[in-house]
Amino acid sequence: MPELPEVETLARTLRPALIGKTILASDLRWKRTLAAPSPEAFKRKIRGQEITEVSRRAKYFILRLSSVSLLIHLRMSGGLLVVLGGYQPEKHDRLILKLTDDTSLIFSDPRKFGRVWLVDDPARVFADLGPEPLSEAFTAGWLFAALRARRRQLKPLLLDQTFLAGLGNIYVDESLHRAKLHPLTPSDRVTARQAEGLRNAIRATLEEGIRQNGASIDWVYRGGGFQNQFRVYGRTGQACPVCGRKIQRLTVGQRGTHFCPKCQKLKD
Repeated sequence: MPELPEVETLARTLRPALIGKTILASDLRWKRTLAAPSPEAFKRKIRGQEITEVSRRAKYFILRLSSVSLLIHLRMSGGLLVVLGGYQPEKHDRLILKLTDDTSLIFSDPRKFGRVWLVDDPARVFADLGPEPLSEAFTAGWLFAALRARRRQLKPLLLDQTFLAGLGNIYVDESLHRAKLHPLTPSDRVTARQAEGLRNAIRATLEEGIRQNGASIDWVYRGGGFQNQFRVYGRTGQACPVCGRKIQRLTVGQRGTHFCPKCQKLKD
């Protein structure tokens, strides 16, 4: 699943090709892709809308239009592509937007988990999301208080989008290694100094991921280079880049989790 750096990279890449374009028509090729509104209302409302801004919130891709907003969550296998000239729909295309200047925006999604919303106010969809880890609101003080207020293991808590928005399996594992915290550490046992280190590690990991255009580890997302910088993720049995011990893997909350047993000791 594309995480915050991959969605941010996608927004930056598509922004020049989309801003200023007007949506001439829509072709919804799988109705369940659309979370809201109805297919009929979607087709009527989106026609004639100009794309004024391209951005993201957490793992959501956002198109700000003339009077509404189009939100796209790629989920496990979704992808967005801008095509110039005539376009022939392909098997896994779920939504095609015909734009001015003979341009098309295609949302493809082989596994059909992705969703699209056309809303007046994006806050309705984002209401339950936690803060952005790259925002000013994400401070060491906030993180320390939020961790202490919960009694959960760090790995599943950091994956919880209502706690902190945008992190996924890759960037949680990488951040915890950088912060020298074991994935099973109880959140209410994290000290103020450790919380500051974790906050800094999360930001540094995400910023590096964005600089590398995200991570490409499968067929879903291509073009990134962060996979070449992984410290622990997907490196089971290989040497830790800090201490040389072999990276271990365990399952936490049904998610494969990678860590260094020396750098990330689980304290009693």
